[in-house]
Amino acid sequence: MGQGIAMDRSYIGGILYKITGNQHAFSLDDPNISYPLYSDTFSITVVGILALAVPAVIIMVLSLLIPTSTITASGHGTRGLSPTKSRLWEWHTGWLGLCLSLAGAFFVVSGLKDIVGKPRPDFLARCNPDLSNISAHLAGGLGLRREGAAVLVRASICQNTDAAVIKDGFAAFPSGHSSFAWAGLLYLSLWLCAKFAIIPPSHRTGHSALTRNGPPAYPLTSRPAAPPLYLLLIATIPVGLALCICATRYSDYMHAGWDIMSATIIGIFFACLSFRWYHTFPSMRLISPTEDGGGWAFPPRSRSHALWVAYGSRGYAENDNISGYEDLELGPVGH
Repeated sequence: MGQGIAMDRSYIGGILYKITGNQHAFSLDDPNISYPLYSDTFSITVVGILALAVPAVIIMVLSLLIPTSTITASGHGTRGLSPTKSRLWEWHTGWLGLCLSLAGAFFVVSGLKDIVGKPRPDFLARCNPDLSNISAHLAGGLGLRREGAAVLVRASICQNTDAAVIKDGFAAFPSGHSSFAWAGLLYLSLWLCAKFAIIPPSHRTGHSALTRNGPPAYPLTSRPAAPPLYLLLIATIPVGLALCICATRYSDYMHAGWDIMSATIIGIFFACLSFRWYHTFPSMRLISPTEDGGGWAFPPRSRSHALWVAYGSRGYAENDNISGYEDLELGPVGH
């Protein structure tokens, strides 16, 4: 089910990416679209490799290398699954979240590009406008009524015969490279942080409901310690790469700052949503106050709860002990 929805979003996004959307009227005197035409520092192929292929490989390898001792000793995550199925489930949900994040961002950005049709900063260099026949391509503007004022023209004024270049010239808002980079690379960072417990130490006081006015429920020495800095560095490398990709979209004159910022918000939203949809953080409380997520993926849905649950149900798992039932994705579950 999850794979199908992600594929549908990708397919629809691909259709939106291919069609010719709105082409906003523009002024030949606008300095914001008068920048030179440069090539991409990061091509769309390179961004696809960095934001999709690399995270997919890292998630697969690390999921399959989870030690059996770690799986059997943990009481969280994929309870009731054998070590092999636990590894496969972590891999499966890792890829599901990644695909959902990228497909969601791709779908939204492709649709917005078609609707808005904003010219890129280098549009006039792409267009090569016919300055000898401006009056034939007028779209509006105060210059139609007042001499010396600016006029707006249509894309038909462009003499460049490469339709793909002109079409791409109206795809400034929002930045596809930026949204795709954040959707894939931030998701990878969140995944790494969850699996290796790379989170700030808890600042809870340690008082339980029965000892709220008394001494802490557990001593300071038993509270979580900060993770090693080298793990934090590793987990933030994808974020730094996403920032680098965004910066080049501005330096290559492909987007204005707002185009990149908007795409960043979209990518971050889908990365966080998709990660939270399938995974927990080590400090995330689950059913009981003493149980945390441990960084594992949420348990699989049961076949009886595959598509919906009755109003007021606790969730989509069969019950607290999932051993012995048939899971929708993995089949019969058990040790």
